[in-house]
Amino acid sequence: MASDPQSELRLRRGELIVEKLTPPAGADLPGAMLHHWRGTAFAPGANAADFERLMKDFNAYPQRFSPQVLQARVLAQQGDRLQATMRVRQRHVITVVMDTAYDITYGRLDAQHGFSVSQSTRIDEIDSPGTARERVLNSSEEHGFLWRLNTYWSYEERDGGLYMQIESVSLTRSIPTGLGWAIRPFVESVPRDSLEFTLRSTCNVLRR
Repeated sequence: MASDPQSELRLRRGELIVEKLTPPAGADLPGAMLHHWRGTAFAPGANAADFERLMKDFNAYPQRFSPQVLQARVLAQQGDRLQATMRVRQRHVITVVMDTAYDITYGRLDAQHGFSVSQSTRIDEIDSPGTARERVLNSSEEHGFLWRLNTYWSYEERDGGLYMQIESVSLTRSIPTGLGWAIRPFVESVPRDSLEFTLRSTCNVLRR
């Protein structure tokens, strides 16, 4: 969470602070690319309880996180742990639709501080979504736009509002030779764009 006065001033003015934490290229896995981003924001007037209700209300995700989230539902829940699925759409030069499943854990440190951890358990790329020809691409057909995604939220209630920080760690296929014009903008831009969209949408809902 932002702790220096200058960053906190920027946040309280309504700015988002988005940082790239991805390690040098030499640390990438063979045949894959690692993307690590962190975003921080401040929602004036919001509190920890508001944030928790927002994050746990999966039925409202398609409205609150449109147009990225198309469908969302909880499969199972036990206390502060749940399993959920989402159909998501990403657009950048090309449009990709994926069915994703996650294990999610929520936690509270005290009345003002909390966190959540979301780990993907399944990510399927969908061909011809919403048509009679819709199907899941198999491993030899899918493009590897997203293989794994872990998301970590932390939040702190103070200064008359809520500081929120989200970190996303994702794994994608490395860019195949000859397809850079189509794939590079997607795999390099979407992780940041998706994090910023999620953070901004969360702030907008909390400020209403």
